[in-house]
Amino acid sequence: MRSYPNAWVKNSIMYARGVGGGSSGVTHELTEAKQGTFHYTIGPYSKPTLHIRPGDRVVVETKDAFEGRLTSEQDKPSKVLRVPFLNPQCGPIMVDGAEKGDVLAVHIESMVPRGPQPRGTCCMIAEFGALTGTYYTATLNQPLPEKVRKIRIDEKHVYWSERITLPYKPHIGTLSCSPEIDSINSLTPDNHGGNMDLPDMGPGTITYLPVRSPGGRLFIGDAHACQGDGEVCGTAVEYPTTTTITVDLIKGWTIEWPRLEADDFIMAIGSTRPLEDAARIAYRELIRWMAADYGYDQWDAYMMLSQCGKVRLGNFVDPKYTVGAAVSKKYL
Repeated sequence: MRSYPNAWVKNSIMYARGVGGGSSGVTHELTEAKQGTFHYTIGPYSKPTLHIRPGDRVVVETKDAFEGRLTSEQDKPSKVLRVPFLNPQCGPIMVDGAEKGDVLAVHIESMVPRGPQPRGTCCMIAEFGALTGTYYTATLNQPLPEKVRKIRIDEKHVYWSERITLPYKPHIGTLSCSPEIDSINSLTPDNHGGNMDLPDMGPGTITYLPVRSPGGRLFIGDAHACQGDGEVCGTAVEYPTTTTITVDLIKGWTIEWPRLEADDFIMAIGSTRPLEDAARIAYRELIRWMAADYGYDQWDAYMMLSQCGKVRLGNFVDPKYTVGAAVSKKYL
């Protein structure tokens, strides 16, 4: 039987319902060299990088959101970066037996920083972020100034400045299966997953993604060493990682939007504009989940969540915004 680093996983939906739950599995390595070309779109047309079986582990080398192009605080993003070629994705990883109507379960086991110091990068990009005019929020104001900050990171701390040290709280910003027919840029979240930038999606959690294309076609990238709710300036502390995941397959569990499970809560995730509609999607999906799998009457769940539901803000800077709605497992 597999030895999971997060003991609670043995009581998870993935462990109970996954095709490979508790199996020994095989460990695969998806290095930068093996990945070769990183992807900026998530869809059913790219050549698979890796084939795995349910229950296998994959050790993935992710690049930062800028593919390493911002090397100095003197760099100007508009000169160095080529929008929209941001947020490079590893994959697609094909999972044997995955077909439309199934779910891929992705357990993030660990995220380790890699590369030379300073490993982290945060920046301000012209017409990108929550407090400036953008393509979608059109104004006549001039863009905010472009700035780059390079940041030292280790497995305990993010050294923001001489005065401020932040805790290392890593998560995966972009995780998704392929849509059925569309190819969607890697900056946009939707019901396939994508660039959700949800701070809870880190080590010790399981993300459930709807399968709409044969093999699932799993994409992963955009690691963050830490991030506050909203990713307000447009970027987190972006950094390259060695991320270890276990991928399982749940047959016949049809879900419309991504879901997340931790040791003490479940969460449904919605992404759209305006922000309040993303929250509505997340809460509706959470209510449907509670009714379908936990014996709740939907109206009882609706009223109860008004008293104890929790909301987590992913990003409100991308082409669509992301909200997670959660409830404690003690109420399930």
